[in-house]
Amino acid sequence: MAEQTHVLFVEDDDVIREATQLALERDGFAVTAMPDGLSGLEAFRANRPDIALLDVMVPGLDGVSLCRRIRDESSVPVIMLSARADSIDVVLGLEAGADDYVTKPFDGAVLVARIRAVLRRFGHANGAQADSGSSGGDSGVLTFGDLEVDTEGMEVRRAGQPVALTPTEMRLLLEFSSAPGTVLSRDKLLERVWDYGWGGDTRVVDVHVQRLRTKIGQDRIETVRGFGYKLKA
Repeated sequence: MAEQTHVLFVEDDDVIREATQLALERDGFAVTAMPDGLSGLEAFRANRPDIALLDVMVPGLDGVSLCRRIRDESSVPVIMLSARADSIDVVLGLEAGADDYVTKPFDGAVLVARIRAVLRRFGHANGAQADSGSSGGDSGVLTFGDLEVDTEGMEVRRAGQPVALTPTEMRLLLEFSSAPGTVLSRDKLLERVWDYGWGGDTRVVDVHVQRLRTKIGQDRIETVRGFGYKLKA
């Protein structure tokens, strides 16, 4: 029997926490559910889950701060839960290193689909190769100025120094580096990187592009107004 995927779920509302835990367990996940951020951090360190599901507004240590603490220690995928789609908390969570977010109230099937989509991306970024055909190097190493992308070893170097990327950031960079100079729309990136078969919030793309820029160089990814982004060859 395949090993269960372990989800850390941090939510202070007892009804939501218990109902969501049961729903996830019915879908085959092993769930550790915690009511606040501090106990969530302890559970993360003790259990090292496969994915973390964090409500933004939890006591003790809020979800955004918890996400930041997790990201300091691990590249495990993180999904934030927010009560308002237009909340600044969504952007703050993404800037803290979350890979995606889901708005409450949510449908259980949608939540499971988003979890599985994030886990698929995580597996790809840690073990798959990018499409061939880009410029630059031998043995799967693509070179763009001082930026080197090793598509086989899943490593990135800038001016010879290693660059630490989250799985989602790595997947995003692989998409750009597979087609340097080509404009990729936000919708296309949502489809390819976030595995959205439906319309999604393009803020997810914008925040991750900005995070990627801070790591590989602000001028390496160009904004093409009204169309999307492209990697400068």
